[in-house]
Amino acid sequence: MENDHEGFISNFKAELVILSPGRINFIGEHTDYNNGFVLPTAIDKKIIFSFRKNNTDSQCNVYSQTYKKKIQFDLNTLKPSNEEWENYILGVMNELSKLTDKIRGFDCIVKSELPIGAGISSSAALECGLAYGLNELFDLELPKIKLVELSQRAEHNYVGTKCGIMDQFASVMSEDHKVILLDCKTQEYRLIDGNFDPYKILLLNTNVSHNLAESEYNTRRAECEEAVAMISESHSNVKSLRDVTKSMLDEFKEKLSPLHYERASYVIEENDRVLQASESLEKGDLQRFGKLMYASHNGLQHQYEVSCKELDFLVDFSKDKTEIVGSRMMGGGFGGCTINLIHKDYINEYVDLVTKAYKEQFDIELTSFITVPSQGTSIQE
Repeated sequence: MENDHEGFISNFKAELVILSPGRINFIGEHTDYNNGFVLPTAIDKKIIFSFRKNNTDSQCNVYSQTYKKKIQFDLNTLKPSNEEWENYILGVMNELSKLTDKIRGFDCIVKSELPIGAGISSSAALECGLAYGLNELFDLELPKIKLVELSQRAEHNYVGTKCGIMDQFASVMSEDHKVILLDCKTQEYRLIDGNFDPYKILLLNTNVSHNLAESEYNTRRAECEEAVAMISESHSNVKSLRDVTKSMLDEFKEKLSPLHYERASYVIEENDRVLQASESLEKGDLQRFGKLMYASHNGLQHQYEVSCKELDFLVDFSKDKTEIVGSRMMGGGFGGCTINLIHKDYINEYVDLVTKAYKEQFDIELTSFITVPSQGTSIQE
């Protein structure tokens, strides 16, 4: 079987190469599925897709160089797999099949630069890169926003993660040196100059992925929906936490459980922080921007309860360093990365310091990388 893979790769002549980036999110975590605001952008680490038509009607082969595995499927008999990574592929194929009958047999090699489980959304990059590539390869003429939406549906229907739209949106719609202020309720967005000089964006990867992440993600979504259901009994205009104000929530403080109250409080406060952060970035007030990042982490740790001791350690470790203006956990939680705004002259010293401290505390190797706001999914010229 291994030789079969080697032959597949060595004889492969690509007709089309697509670059699909991971994403970071500066602030606005767990707000997207609550119809709130987020502030993400694509990054300069990508998944690379090489495509070719294979002159069959419906036979498809996708080889993952990350997993060293090939998935073969027939367009006419798509069904979910027991292998999670395959369901990202199959889910996209299933959603595309509802929109078009123009796709034919193809081969694809997928090579990833994105660490899995780091909270930089390798799953959205995989979905969006595949959808984008097939859109180009078979001239489907689907607009970018359709590719974003079908990739999100693929994750809901085949993977079972009821994600919001942020990851897919950032992966496809981002532009170089820009940050996206996205309203997840209306999908209206604004590009803001991502000028962080003299600071850089440092990601510190805990290299832990607690197995709570996926089940707790859907649990948090359900908890928010339960709070909305109770409030909407008295306020018929309330369809999501986006429609709930802090004063409205406080009316229900006695009726909601303490847990539901804290979850909803976090989301309402985080939406406000995103708007304040976007304003701070536009004004070049990075000190205020960083304070909002710390406040976001505090909410994720104590009100939304999706952090973990490794993430909290990294955020706490940064707090007394004047060269770091902001730090917080990023992504679904329970592992993955912290995102840090750090002075460019302090990076090497700090990475040495925090890596050593983290190793002493947890006996885990920390990994790190600097990233920049980058172009969304695109064709490699």
